[in-house]
Amino acid sequence: MIVEDQALIGMSLEAFLEDAGFEVAGTFMSNAQAMQWLESDVPDVAILDIMLRDGTSLEIARALKARGVPFAVYSGLAPKADCPLELKNVPWLEKPVSRETLLDVVGQLTGSGSGGIVVDPDPVPTSRQEGAQDPIVDDKVGAPRFGFPVS
Repeated sequence: MIVEDQALIGMSLEAFLEDAGFEVAGTFMSNAQAMQWLESDVPDVAILDIMLRDGTSLEIARALKARGVPFAVYSGLAPKADCPLELKNVPWLEKPVSRETLLDVVGQLTGSGSGGIVVDPDPVPTSRQEGAQDPIVDDKVGAPRFGFPVS
């Protein structure tokens, strides 16, 4: 489950995770869409942007925590030491992050990770790629790369 209100970022995340072998249940651009989907479905893992067009994703975070679904924050905002309770002990990825970092965190959340990143109890930003414009940066060349689903 991906909750991201910027369409290109959501599509890029979805395509990259699918290419890496993950099944993406959906990309949701609003709290309303995500909460409606959560009424009848439960993801194995989720990636949440914090600031959405219809408010923060804290309600989604509460619903995921209540169901025991691990998730990571994927936001342009830096984490704060006094973050809301719903975001305590949650990995925090500050946009943009490398593909390797994203895969490591998602792998840890699903239990299939390489253990390359230790998730601290308090949100701590991952290193940011200087000058990168894409939320996912191709590690091999360091250049921004968007991926789009193939129909």
